[in-house]
Amino acid sequence: MLPERLKTLRLEAKLTQKQIAQHFDISQQSYALWENGKRNPKNIQNIANFFNVSTDYLLGHTDSKAPIKLDDDLDTALDSFKAFDGKAMTESDRETIRGILKEMFKDK
Repeated sequence: MLPERLKTLRLEAKLTQKQIAQHFDISQQSYALWENGKRNPKNIQNIANFFNVSTDYLLGHTDSKAPIKLDDDLDTALDSFKAFDGKAMTESDRETIRGILKEMFKDK
């Protein structure tokens, strides 16, 4: 899956293999091996950052390109919660919930 995703992302960005290779300070031939599936890049996160996609997308674990922004998503979700008495959640409660959720999703 990685080779196909790399090629698709490169073409969508209208970049050549040589341009991407220069960015990562490798030879065009080395990059071509990535796209041909004959070699795997050492740092997938750097590639994901370059194309602004998630590593899960590159590896074929999801079809969603968007990198997960856990902190932003947590803030948005926690803003909508109210305590059982209908009052806004305290900052202490927010941090407790944030810690629990981050721990749950750290390896996902």
